[in-house]
Amino acid sequence: MAASILTIKEELENKIGSRITLVAQTGRKRQTERSGILSETYPSVFIVNLDQDENAFERVSYSYTDILTRAVEVQFTDDLEEEIIG
Repeated sequence: MAASILTIKEELENKIGSRITLVAQTGRKRQTERSGILSETYPSVFIVNLDQDENAFERVSYSYTDILTRAVEVQFTDDLEEEIIG
């Protein structure tokens, strides 16, 4: 489990270009699941280019604190392994 914002940021920076699935808490008992590719990391946010066949818009950004507070769950999906952050 990631212990701080710095470790979350480092883990995401090492996975740029990887396939990612995000599950965001959007309200009372509601979740939104999105898939795409982790494209960029910035000092306080990271950007995911979404799959166009599943979503109406092409990019989404979240802050590292969203992962730390568990408002967003991140899964990296490679061919054989699956890693969960948050």
